[in-house]
Amino acid sequence: MKISRLPLSLCALALTFVLAGCSLGGGDEKVPADAVAVVDGEEIAKSDYDALLAQAKKSYKNQKREFPKAGSQEFQTLKNQAVQFLVQREQFEQEAAALDVEVTDKQIEARLTQIRKQYFGGDKKKYEAQLKEQGLSEKQVRNDIRAQIISEKIFEEVTRKVKVTDKEIEDYYLKNKAQYGQPERREVRHILVKTKTKADELYGQLQSDADFSELAKKFSEDTGSKANGGKLTISRGQTVAPFDKTAFQLKKNEISKPVKTEFGFHIIQPIGDVQPAKTTPLKEVKDSIRQQLLQTKKNETMTKWVEDLKKDYEDKVSYAVGFTPPPTATGTTTAETK
Repeated sequence: MKISRLPLSLCALALTFVLAGCSLGGGDEKVPADAVAVVDGEEIAKSDYDALLAQAKKSYKNQKREFPKAGSQEFQTLKNQAVQFLVQREQFEQEAAALDVEVTDKQIEARLTQIRKQYFGGDKKKYEAQLKEQGLSEKQVRNDIRAQIISEKIFEEVTRKVKVTDKEIEDYYLKNKAQYGQPERREVRHILVKTKTKADELYGQLQSDADFSELAKKFSEDTGSKANGGKLTISRGQTVAPFDKTAFQLKKNEISKPVKTEFGFHIIQPIGDVQPAKTTPLKEVKDSIRQQLLQTKKNETMTKWVEDLKKDYEDKVSYAVGFTPPPTATGTTTAETK
C-alpha cells in the first residue's frame, strides 16, 4: 500500500487539519527570503513548501499525470493549498501549547511503528522503498505524524465537554422513526432453476410428496440458500416483485407453481407465518444514536473552534510576496479523527 494512502500524506493531513481556510494578508516584503509566511513570529520555511511541491510532483509522476505548469490555475490552486496547509499546521502547533497538548518522541515512534506494521508488515526495507518512491524523507514523515497527533489531541481537548442528552436522543428518534422501521418478514424456502420445463418437473414431484429440502439441495441454482434446503428469511419488498408477491400471498406450507423472475423459475413454499411490520424500540438503538449525535456535535464544535482560530490569527499571519492566498478561502468540515 502506498504511503499516500496513509495519515502521513499531505492529502490525509489536509483533511485531518480541518482546512477551514487560512488568515488572509497581503504580500509582506518583511517576510524572510527563505520563508513563505510568518505565523505569529514563527517562520514557515520555503524548504517545507518546496518539499510539499516535490512530493506532489512525485505523486503526479507515479499516477502518470502531467504536473501543472507554473502560472496555470491548477498550479496556483496547488500552491495555495500547500501554503494554507503549512500555515494551519503552525497555527495548530501554537494552539497546542496554549491547550497544554504535548506530543512526545515516544508517541511519534509508536505511531510510526504502527504504520510500518499495518502497511508494510514491519518490513523496514519496504517502508523505505515507499518513502523513496514518494519523495518523502524520514524527517518529513515524523513531522507529519507529529502534526496529525497534535490535530487528534486538539480535537479531543476542544470537544471533551461535548455531551448528548437523553432528550436529544429521543427527539432524534421520534423525528427519524421511519428509518427504524422493519417491514413484514417471512421465512420461506425455494428452488430456483433455469427452465420452466425443469421447474414443472420438480413441481410435479413435490405434488407427489417429494422432499422439498432434498430437491432444493440437489437442483437449486441459488447458491445462497441451496445448502440449507432453500431456506431464507425475506422482508417485504426485498426480493424481485414476482417472488415477493407470491411469497407473501401463499398460505403457510402451500407450494407455488413455478414463478418466473429475471433469475429463472422459482418454486416457493412459505414455512412460517408473516411476521408483522414493527419499529425497533428506542432502547435498542439508543447507544448508536448517541454516538451519531455525539460525533456530529463534536465536529460542529471543532468547526467553530477553527473558525474562531482563523479570526484570532487574522492579524498574525504575513505572507511572502507571491504566496498570499486568494481573497476568499473555501472551508471544509472536520474529517473523522478516528
